[in-house]
Amino acid sequence: RFSISCLLPASWHFSISPVGCPRVLNTTLRQIVVIGILAAAVSLLYYSLVVIRNKYGRASRDKRFHRYLARVTDTEATDTNNPNLNYGIVVDCGSSGSRIFVYCWPRHNGNPHDLLDIKQMRDKNRKPVVMKIKPGISEFANSPEKVSDYISPLLSFAAEHVPRAKHKETPLYILCTAGMRILPESQQKAILEDLLTDIPVHFDFLFSDSHAEVISGKQEGVYAWIGINFVLGRFEHTDDEDEAIVEVHVPGSENKEAIFRKRTVGILDMGGVSTQIAYEVPKTVSFASSQQEEVAKNLLAEFNLGCDAHQTEHVYRVYVATFLGFGGNAARQRYEDSLFTSTVLKNRLLGKETGMTSDAPYLDPCLPLDAQDEIHQNGQTMYLRGTGDFNLCREIIQPFMNKTNETQTSLNGVYQPAVHFQNSEFYGFSEFYYCTEDVLRMGGDYNAAKFTKAAKDYCATKWSVLRERFDRGLYASHADLHRLKYQCFKSAWMYEVFHSGFSFPVSYNSLKTALQVYDKEVQWTLGAILYRTRFLPLRDIQQENFRGSHSHWRSFSFVYNHYLFFVCFLIVLLSILLYLLRLRRIHRRMLRNSSSTSLWIEEGLPPQKISGAL
Repeated sequence: RFSISCLLPASWHFSISPVGCPRVLNTTLRQIVVIGILAAAVSLLYYSLVVIRNKYGRASRDKRFHRYLARVTDTEATDTNNPNLNYGIVVDCGSSGSRIFVYCWPRHNGNPHDLLDIKQMRDKNRKPVVMKIKPGISEFANSPEKVSDYISPLLSFAAEHVPRAKHKETPLYILCTAGMRILPESQQKAILEDLLTDIPVHFDFLFSDSHAEVISGKQEGVYAWIGINFVLGRFEHTDDEDEAIVEVHVPGSENKEAIFRKRTVGILDMGGVSTQIAYEVPKTVSFASSQQEEVAKNLLAEFNLGCDAHQTEHVYRVYVATFLGFGGNAARQRYEDSLFTSTVLKNRLLGKETGMTSDAPYLDPCLPLDAQDEIHQNGQTMYLRGTGDFNLCREIIQPFMNKTNETQTSLNGVYQPAVHFQNSEFYGFSEFYYCTEDVLRMGGDYNAAKFTKAAKDYCATKWSVLRERFDRGLYASHADLHRLKYQCFKSAWMYEVFHSGFSFPVSYNSLKTALQVYDKEVQWTLGAILYRTRFLPLRDIQQENFRGSHSHWRSFSFVYNHYLFFVCFLIVLLSILLYLLRLRRIHRRMLRNSSSTSLWIEEGLPPQKISGAL
């Protein structure tokens, strides 16, 4: 006989007899009920622990490693078979060409505090769904009827990647930038009219009159700022003490208390022609004069990224300023024009020929030591030879900042609200990255002292040595001889724009120069799609609220079904035990009857008929 015993509130054991007949000994109904309740309680406790661990543990891990996981998931091919994915298309019509970007995002989670999780769509080969064509759309200023045919290949490309069933609900935005801005308004209107008329005939995308427009430089800067901060996760809510926060006075709610939220980053972007700066102004600004206030209105943008206009936690006030002629190449051109004009004038007054022959070149402190260059203007050639004096170069180009004595101003005397340097962070793109990384190999965290020393050493190095290093491949792969020759000037220009023009202290250590964010190039079109689809979550939230009105029934049904399972389990268990008890009773009766028969046989009497058959 095999016996299993347990010490519980009620003594109990289960045994199996040699003949295979189960027997329950010393078992009462109270003991069975107690055991069943304990089993149900243990099961419910285990189930609750598993659910809580999965729900909150996973949420915590996802929140902590969101940025790192985003690097992986963003490079996966988009699952076009997922019916819960939404799509959006943005066409960037620039001066040299037009590019189309396709974005996608899952259903909104129903939390009005969260933004859409927008990512760039990737094809089966995990490549971003992007296509570019040339020339720029402004080239069709005199033949606007051809614009639709010009842009049709881009839209066909997008139509091939977006699932057909999603076309009618996929918003299409055609946003024109620099090239279109310089056209007369009549030509702009003719081009946009052709797009609005012809595109709906050939494509089923969601395309209304407001989806095609010429955006200002201010809008473009705001979109770029939104895109960078969105990728960096600066619009997310957090309780992490390690995250930097900032006190914000929400625009339009001056009488309310300030709120605290994640600190956003500012951006500095120095291209070939222009330089742009954009950053959040968290507190209410004051103006030195009414004229300055009027100028500031054109430089400050206030907008709500949230889906609910009454919610202020996603209201931002951003300063955006673009400075034409302050890009790296344009600045060098301005410098050379000034150099040529002043040298010719001095030669005329003093009767000299400085720079007019290769034997008597103009000594340029902004070129590497012994580097030679030429300036061609009005059929004349001016010869330059570098002296590689970084500090002198900085002194010479300082007047090109066009600074004024007025307070709170930057380049060209343009208004600039104060930056809280102790609690701020900036990212520098394009020339800010090229100047620090291509040759000096110190991109990333910017340090003014180290940068200045490296730039001085580079400028003072002989051109022949720089050429030898270039031939040995010691510089960045995309660095060319043009970069080598003008690195000295551009380093000085970048330094002066940052510290003298925008008034960042030399001790400022929260600038990161970068080409990409999380290994991908962030376009202003990402900020555009995020801003223009900000109200879409309302639809999902309303659906969630509708389903939420029935959530009490779903919750009750969920709990009811699980308890019903345990009740059924207990009923089955009790049935088995009762069946075993009945078998035991029958077995005892059979033994009793067998004993009676044996007695009748021993006494020689005929056995009595047994009553109460099975």
